Amino acid sequence: MSLKSLAKGWFGEVQGTLAKKIFLNSRIYIDINNVTLLTANGTTQIDHVIVSRYGVFVVETKNMGGWIFGDEKSPQWTQVLFDKKFTFQNPLHQNYRHTKALSDFLGVDHKKFFSVVKFWGECQFKTAMPSNVMKSGYTTYIKSKTVVLFSEQQVQEMVSAIKQGMLPKSRATRRQHIASLKDRFENPRICPKCSSLLVIRTAKSGNSVGSQFYGCTKYPTCRHVEKLEKI
Repeated sequence: MSLKSLAKGWFGEVQGTLAKKIFLNSRIYIDINNVTLLTANGTTQIDHVIVSRYGVFVVETKNMGGWIFGDEKSPQWTQVLFDKKFTFQNPLHQNYRHTKALSDFLGVDHKKFFSVVKFWGECQFKTAMPSNVMKSGYTTYIKSKTVVLFSEQQVQEMVSAIKQGMLPKSRATRRQHIASLKDRFENPRICPKCSSLLVIRTAKSGNSVGSQFYGCTKYPTCRHVEKLEKI
């Protein structure tokens, strides 16, 4: 990870923090920034967690320029900048890992978590994006959720648990997370769709009954499979 990438990421996080402070009532929406958690598969780093009675909002920020191409299901998205193409992980899949990690950590139903992807910078979407992927108006999206899901006490308990359970904001934590990312993406037994673990399963029906394959541990949410000999 380059210093330029770190600086761009930091700038996006600062913009997101300022936007929240301006447009979200801090008595209703409690935000925690730069949350790094230990998981069964290394660490996961979340840009912004916003806890409220209306749900837990997990925000992934991207500070990018150029044209952005992508869709909800594709593992990789494309950035076109100065006639050059660059691929990057689908941020929805990336943020799914974040929401699941936080859901598991808190022991709270994953349905009460909302994934939000916010792009900063001079970029343009060249394909249709889901409503939770945006360049502007992400606080409006958050405030559009009006069904009460938690009590005030539950909100405070979750905030306390996150603050106590997150790793310290330090260079050591960042180094640990970078090492975890390197290990995760070099490990071929990782689902390319949602970044969860792949495990050996045995087919119980169909023409391949009895044969083994690698299947995603997030099944049936994620149905990615690979042949055993591919790994």
